[in-house]
Amino acid sequence: MREYKPYFEFELVRSMRIFCDEAYETAKDSGFHEEEHPITHYLMLVVTELAEAVEADRNGIPEGSKGSVSEEIADVFIRLADYCGMKEIDIGLAIIQKMSKNKKREFKHGKKY
Repeated sequence: MREYKPYFEFELVRSMRIFCDEAYETAKDSGFHEEEHPITHYLMLVVTELAEAVEADRNGIPEGSKGSVSEEIADVFIRLADYCGMKEIDIGLAIIQKMSKNKKREFKHGKKY
């Protein structure tokens, strides 16, 4: 089992708060929050970025190029952080809590795959 690093939790929570606030403020300053939308709107923006990552891989776009897999995955994180910043969701804490639950679950969560 890996060594437990207690500072990890503090740093994750702090860093994610900063990241979410920055993503939200950047999106707001760029005009993306001039009107309210339902959660489905924001989650579909994330799905769109995931689809773009798949297309980048299918088309063999090299890393470091515009529209690469890593760039599109970065967009996924930014879109999620924007939403968390807007809704004041403490995603860092939620991640730590979920990881703690996952460590206690059975192998493959009792499923075949």
